[in-house]
Amino acid sequence: MGMSVTTSIATEEEAERILKLQYLCYQSEAEIYGDWGIEPLTQTLDSLRTELKERHVLVARLGDEVVGSVRGWVDSDGVGRIGRLCVHPRMQRHGLGTRLVSGMEQLLASGDRPVRAYRLFTGHRSLGNLRLYQRLGYRQTQVEEVTRSLSFIGLEKPVPTAEQVAQPVTQLAATA
Repeated sequence: MGMSVTTSIATEEEAERILKLQYLCYQSEAEIYGDWGIEPLTQTLDSLRTELKERHVLVARLGDEVVGSVRGWVDSDGVGRIGRLCVHPRMQRHGLGTRLVSGMEQLLASGDRPVRAYRLFTGHRSLGNLRLYQRLGYRQTQVEEVTRSLSFIGLEKPVPTAEQVAQPVTQLAATA
């Protein structure tokens, strides 16, 4: 009988495991862009520990192993910022990235600050990431050229209003 993956809020004790996973996952991004100095590969353990205290961090665990992670916070404009999604290479393409992003959206929406939209970014050559985010309802809102070989694609997803959530039910009842 196999173990199932669980998702929950990260603890400070998991900081080192999260950082190791992040380093593993962002190797492919560094290779795509030919840049091994990207921030996810140079982040320090102390910096990650600070993030664990100041932001929301979710982890996915397979037993005791951290196999996925995502971070988020709500900015002063009511935008839920989501970042640093990473899923262990052997666990990719099984819906874990979707679970983590959706879980972070729910976590941010349940907080004290109202959220009007979710925003994230990825590199322009990160086609798998772009497909995932578009499948989750994110739409491109901006392109920022960082260097000649790297542009960040900004994507945003509005938070549906109560009327929008109820609308499909109303339409279904009207056609019945």
